[in-house]
Amino acid sequence: MTQNAPATTPAYHDPSLSVEDRVADLLGRMTLEEKVGQLMLWDAREEDLSFINTRQPGSLLHILGAKINRAMDLASRNRLGIPLLIGEDGIHGHSFWKGATIFPTQLAMAGAWNPEMLEKVGRVTAEEMCPTGIHWTFSPVLCLSRDLRWGRTGETFGEDPYLIGEFASALIRGYQGKGLSDPTAVLATAKHYAGYSETQGGRDSSEADLSRRKLRSYFLPPFKRAVQAGAMTFMTGYQSIEGQPSTVNHWLLVEVLKDEWGFKGVVVTDWDNVGSLVKQQKICADFAEAAIVALRAGNDIMMTTPEFYEGAIEAVRTGRLAEAEIDAPCARLLTLKFRMGLFENPRRPDLDRAAIEVNRPDHRAANLDAARQSLILLQNNGLLPLDAAKTKTIAVIGPNADDDMSQLGDWCLGSSQHPAAAGKQPREKTTTVLDGIRALAPAGTTILFEKGCSIVEGDLSGIPAAVAAAQKADVVVAVVGDHLKYIGETNSTATLELQGGQVALLDALEKTGKPMVVVLVNSKPLVLPASAKCAAAILEGFNPGMEGGRAIAEALFGVINPCGKLTISIPVHVGQQPVFYSQVRGQHGDRYADMTQEPLFPFGHGLSYTSYRYSNLQLKTPVLTKGQSAKVSVDVQNIGKRDGIEIVQAYVTDVVTSATWVNKALKGFARVALAAGEKKTVEFELPFEAFEIVNSEGINVVEPGDFELLVGPSSRDRDLLKVPLRVE
Repeated sequence: MTQNAPATTPAYHDPSLSVEDRVADLLGRMTLEEKVGQLMLWDAREEDLSFINTRQPGSLLHILGAKINRAMDLASRNRLGIPLLIGEDGIHGHSFWKGATIFPTQLAMAGAWNPEMLEKVGRVTAEEMCPTGIHWTFSPVLCLSRDLRWGRTGETFGEDPYLIGEFASALIRGYQGKGLSDPTAVLATAKHYAGYSETQGGRDSSEADLSRRKLRSYFLPPFKRAVQAGAMTFMTGYQSIEGQPSTVNHWLLVEVLKDEWGFKGVVVTDWDNVGSLVKQQKICADFAEAAIVALRAGNDIMMTTPEFYEGAIEAVRTGRLAEAEIDAPCARLLTLKFRMGLFENPRRPDLDRAAIEVNRPDHRAANLDAARQSLILLQNNGLLPLDAAKTKTIAVIGPNADDDMSQLGDWCLGSSQHPAAAGKQPREKTTTVLDGIRALAPAGTTILFEKGCSIVEGDLSGIPAAVAAAQKADVVVAVVGDHLKYIGETNSTATLELQGGQVALLDALEKTGKPMVVVLVNSKPLVLPASAKCAAAILEGFNPGMEGGRAIAEALFGVINPCGKLTISIPVHVGQQPVFYSQVRGQHGDRYADMTQEPLFPFGHGLSYTSYRYSNLQLKTPVLTKGQSAKVSVDVQNIGKRDGIEIVQAYVTDVVTSATWVNKALKGFARVALAAGEKKTVEFELPFEAFEIVNSEGINVVEPGDFELLVGPSSRDRDLLKVPLRVE
């Protein structure tokens, strides 16, 4: 009797074969339905996961913990057993895992001007995400802040393309660790590609009025840096440009990203972008047509458009789409999964390990360090740091003084992205400003607290009690800002004014005559009333994360010396939009008829408890030829009595250009630690490409002629030393 021959292991399960051979073998075994399924990123928030067997999606999002194991079990029972790729929004920490380390938001962390710190933040986030079963984070955001009313301003690194590229690259390195096979790494996502933040009226996802030259000049450079840094996924934006939604922009997704820049990863749409082609933007009649245009434009993974499954299959069955057009993106995703080793190790959740890794003491320490470095001292008449001998009673007042959610900001449990039933981050994990002041105040100090008012209501009934507390105090610490209701996706604002009763509260506190420190806990720059501008000191925290309250208290009491600088300009009035520093030259006049065009606090601004003197700006290469770098040095001295860290900034101006160009552009920076009285020579080496403009043909060129190098503590002209340079 003949025995059955042993089953042969499919070639795609053989790790000794090349990735290319394994992909080819697996792809050759797949049905059309299985291929289409792989291209789908499915929302897995519902308890019913049967779609994993009926649709066989390649990836899931919004699924955590033990539920991931259940999903992976279901996927393993599918005919070919293709492992799942699990994605989640780890925006500034493992955002939706209860008890995870929640860092300051991107805009807050940008204030540190410290790529090494950001790389550490990425590493910590990955270390907390991986044991919970997550392979992929939808971060960092590379959008360029333009209209401050945009609700997602706080998700950006600010208003400068060069800084965004540097900071995003650092986060990408941290997330992706030692590479795709690193089991402690997560895939990074460069988003939203590209131009999403160029809104009309600050409204989210409105048509972006951008030419290809403008994209190449300002919006695309950070994304090119992300490719160079090794980002393996790119996410498209919601908006349209010149009538084309990002999801159908072949020039962006294929000609620039994949062909010109050589991107080898995968492109994922944002939430239901393919569905929006039919339902909101209405450029496709049905989902078959939407599937065709999305695939031909260069998308590889379709996020949360369940109708794509039937639409793509119908398009192939009716001959409108070739199956080979499904094969190509499917092969790109499978290549990613093989390179990550998911077929050998699907990287299941290890909840025992997660309990150890999440919010480890060293992770909390990294969070506190990030919060400390991110703080920006905007104004100080000498009141800060507080003198313990003169400060026996402190009145801590304001709606954000003890509000953990406002401090954590958007993209966190308790914010709009998850239902209220999901809960919020444990209150005890967050040190609010009030908590921090109570913990660090010198022994014998009396701390009075009054909320004073609400941000979301106009109720002023708490102001008398706040005034009474202020009158009993030696110093008032007023903690104001914004609320989750007024920030984030779909939550753009028509104004930048302090909402609710906050202006009335500050006005009343100012009238007491007591010295006042205004602490800002806010997602984006806000317009400050006269009473705030008159304050003895203003400290900007943005959304400083779980350890933000301690860091702020340390700054108030002088335990730390603030060193952060703005990466976004703070306006005097909402009508100054756009107020970013790198304006294109050529307007008539330099002010509005009724007010200044200057911001209240400019890009690059930030004070310290010491002072710095800049001198001896020297250019070692006064004439550049093609391929040369410009070497420049400047002496910076700490002329105060405290040690500090100064952030030295280098800008370039091209004096005469063939096409209109910006007045100046940041091209280098350095964090310099200086002891009291110490002087250091700070050197910059700016590559030849730092002198490029984008000409009228949309080509990056360095044009011969005169340039200026400007170095100093902020972008403001009066703060900058200047030296001429010539390109031959």
